[in-house]
Amino acid sequence: MAFDKDAFLTTLDSMTVLELNDLVKAIEEKFGVSAAAMAAPAAGGAAAGGAAAEEKTEFNVVLTDAGANKVAVIKAVREITGLGLKEAKDLVDGAPKNVKEAAPKADAEAAVKKLVEAGAKAELK
Repeated sequence: MAFDKDAFLTTLDSMTVLELNDLVKAIEEKFGVSAAAMAAPAAGGAAAGGAAAEEKTEFNVVLTDAGANKVAVIKAVREITGLGLKEAKDLVDGAPKNVKEAAPKADAEAAVKKLVEAGAKAELK
């Protein structure tokens, strides 16, 4: 069976950030390699395994679309951010907007889950 590079790239293009992260970890475990070790020389070798080898720990939660149920999304935004009603409504109406910035991975994933359950479209960056 021949390797279909175009199909592989199309599949990668359709994956979420979390799915890509899981794929990279699986490749690292399977082949005993580290993606960070290869990234350091590409970055000019300045960090040489230092900062480039560290995993990202802070994420931004981005509301990309409020969806049809804006009231539930506004409630979710208020719960996540602690904003008042007007501020939360303005944030939802102005999508795409950052809902939460520099949040730990677990908190950011929980916030995205709340927004999606409320009917919005959200992502981690």
